[in-house]
Amino acid sequence: MISLVRVDNRLLHGQILEAWVPRLGIDQVVVADDEAAASDLAKAAMTLCVPPELPVRILPVAGVDFAALGTGRVKVLVLVRDVAGLARARAAGLTPALAPKVNLGNVHFGPGRKQVTPSVFLSGDDVAALRALAAEGFDVEARAIPSEPPAGMEDIERRYAAAR
Repeated sequence: MISLVRVDNRLLHGQILEAWVPRLGIDQVVVADDEAAASDLAKAAMTLCVPPELPVRILPVAGVDFAALGTGRVKVLVLVRDVAGLARARAAGLTPALAPKVNLGNVHFGPGRKQVTPSVFLSGDDVAALRALAAEGFDVEARAIPSEPPAGMEDIERRYAAAR
């Protein structure tokens, strides 16, 4: 089962391994990212500090069998780089029935982006894409670590509208 889909431009890193994996009891991590899947260096860097008992697969988004992950018996954490990657995952078969919870953990600042949490900066296109995913039934939240209170889609939109 897919316990969580997380949008984090850093993909697999210490915060995932030390906070999210134990909190959710994750059995496997799947990085769904075309760029990382094409880079031996990125794959090596991401898996360097992963404990040997935690399987990690780094695949192009189109190569992920979301249906198998969502109906399997192991608890899976799926990582995507950005909201566009999340939209590609949706197009590749990710549904709210397979993975109801989407977490925005870290999205870098960039031109045209507004801050909605200390670590999440969104563009208007990102907000529109997230709104569409929420309308389909995905439970969209923003928070960096599990102990933070989540900001739901309404909060994200309100903060985006209020940001300069």
